[in-house]
Amino acid sequence: MEDIEFKKYKSEIRSTIRKVLSQSEPGRLDEAAFPAYSHPNPLINWLFWQRLRKTMEYLEPHAPYQRVLDFGCGSGVLLPFLAKISSHVTAADLDLTPFERMKAQMGFHANIETLDLKTATLRGLPTASYDVITALDVLEHVEDLNGTLNDLLRLLKQGGRLIISGPTENIFYKLGRRMAGKEYSGDYHERGIAEIKREVANRGAIDQIAVLYRPVPLFDLFAAVR
Repeated sequence: MEDIEFKKYKSEIRSTIRKVLSQSEPGRLDEAAFPAYSHPNPLINWLFWQRLRKTMEYLEPHAPYQRVLDFGCGSGVLLPFLAKISSHVTAADLDLTPFERMKAQMGFHANIETLDLKTATLRGLPTASYDVITALDVLEHVEDLNGTLNDLLRLLKQGGRLIISGPTENIFYKLGRRMAGKEYSGDYHERGIAEIKREVANRGAIDQIAVLYRPVPLFDLFAAVR
């Protein structure tokens, strides 16, 4: 994605997020990262959007895809991009309210379907049915990491990729969360990205995408290769 195209994409999503936030009860959308993607601090905002840009740059050269799953889609910040590079997109989350509120404001492509993980499970999806699965800043929250990884990898076609990002949980990350504001002060992560990466590595090959940013790494971004 060219720089000017990415800036336009980011501007449209940020504008919609801020509109949705202005109409929502305080704190309701914090865990869907609404405050992060619209944060007034340029550094914090840039860091969160860089994770998306690195993911886009990783996926775009091999597009188009047939089927993509966005696991833990949250507000749907990645969905317009995924809908452009894939024939079919599944947006899955335990709480689809953030997605629905974004959809009401900006609309989403017709090739996006939702999977409500409150009433359905990944195990109900066909084996080897997705070319790409994204799980950005979500696996640190799940209780059953082993079971979730097994379910996600089962859904990948041969040669498919599970793209994962997450916080390092080091002292610099924790300090940054405190400085970012009250929306980030809670301790609701089950684990850091290092533990997730070890579990993924035990299951197969890893393709490193980016570390944001050395020498003070706050986020790790990589792909599990089926």
